Amino acid sequence: MSKPTAPSPDWLGLSSRRDLLRRSGLGIGALGLWSVIGDEGRLIAESDQAGGGPLEVRSPHFPGKAKRVIHFFLNGGPSHVDTFDPKPALAKYAGQPLGETLTTERKTGAAFPSPFKFRRYGESGIEVSELFSRTAQHIDEIAVVRSMYAQVPNHEPSLMLMNCGDSVQPRPSMGAWVMYGLGTENQNLPGFIAMCPGGLPIKDTENWQSAFLPGVFQGTYVDSQHREFRRLIENIEHPHVSTADQRRQLDLLAQWNARHLSERTDDRLEARIHAYELAFRMQHDAAEAFDLSREPAYIQEMYGTEVHGRQTLIARRLLERGVRYVQLWHGAGQPWDNHENIEDNHRRLAGQIDQPIAALLSDLKQRGMLEDTLVLWGGEFGRTPTVELGGDGNPKLGRDHNHYGFTVWMAGGGIKGGTVYGGTDEFGFKAVDRPTSVHDLHATILHALGLDHQRLTYRYAGRDFRLTDVHGNVIRDILA
Repeated sequence: MSKPTAPSPDWLGLSSRRDLLRRSGLGIGALGLWSVIGDEGRLIAESDQAGGGPLEVRSPHFPGKAKRVIHFFLNGGPSHVDTFDPKPALAKYAGQPLGETLTTERKTGAAFPSPFKFRRYGESGIEVSELFSRTAQHIDEIAVVRSMYAQVPNHEPSLMLMNCGDSVQPRPSMGAWVMYGLGTENQNLPGFIAMCPGGLPIKDTENWQSAFLPGVFQGTYVDSQHREFRRLIENIEHPHVSTADQRRQLDLLAQWNARHLSERTDDRLEARIHAYELAFRMQHDAAEAFDLSREPAYIQEMYGTEVHGRQTLIARRLLERGVRYVQLWHGAGQPWDNHENIEDNHRRLAGQIDQPIAALLSDLKQRGMLEDTLVLWGGEFGRTPTVELGGDGNPKLGRDHNHYGFTVWMAGGGIKGGTVYGGTDEFGFKAVDRPTSVHDLHATILHALGLDHQRLTYRYAGRDFRLTDVHGNVIRDILA
């Protein structure tokens, strides 16, 4: 009887003794790991299961009137009582104490009337400040929400709340959630783009993060202060390698990455693979989309040739090419944080964006895009109706942060124009008529896009997360 031979490592699918030890010693642990990974919701989108990529277009929960979003973010906090929430009582009590006031971050003093004139516009007769007189020409397309409130009078948590739905914990941004829910219509451009001229806002890239969602849904940052395409989107073109050679390199890299990924689950690697492919595809489409010389001279003049006019026109070109979500920040840091000399500072800042916003609304309307594009305007909070005081107790002619009551407005897809919703008290300190949380705002934006905020969930760390957490009610009174 012949002596039995040991099974070949090749027959067992083993490549080495180390492989045998790894498989036998870690087998039970691996089973447990896969269970945890599954519970953390590293799920594949339905389009992935069907053979498409994670950015493929997905059907909404119900027919939405909006298909895309453009968000003007006035980082720093614009004053609602100087823009879209007139308070004549401040003039009546100018320089007088307002009695009981609410605690904000800094010490404030007497009633501080707006230095700007308000007037009624459109058939709706909604009052708007002279700061946004051009935007006000479209007031019958706009729903003004005057009863917003946040949680704390600080920039960082309020930015996270407005952008990501949570002021404390790291959460995916609204743009990432929209991408996760709907995908994007152009696979050769990023579906979510954040433009901020001159650098990053406070909290940097956390404002457009994907957090625990797959990294492919994170926003792509563009420094829109630049005019030259190679500086707008750096390193997108290889200076020494031809397109054909790049394709061969990427194909080889994709093979190695796929082999590496087959033995593990790594969202970061998946995101990196998609980023390589997207960057390659962008070389043609992005250059064309960002090239404003292709626009007629009268369109460029309508938007204005300064940075905010340019970035708003670029945004329109991106939206009409299938980009799902574009966020336009005013500039690095927090330019609207005007604790001093608010008259000069707000006039200067508003003067930079009033014309571009009005031009965008006109342009979208004449192209038939306004009816399915949701336009959002606002900051992370408002400002106090009382004047801010310096360390010496003297007025600084500015306003402190105010999270108790402030204004945002929306226009376009799914929104009932010529509408005012809610209100602050007679001085503009606190939302008292139909107070509206940021969760309510997010639920309404998702609803306009055809997404049920309670059903748009992602399982992570043992629970189903959503943009609105366990809160939020759709503001149905402003829906068309």
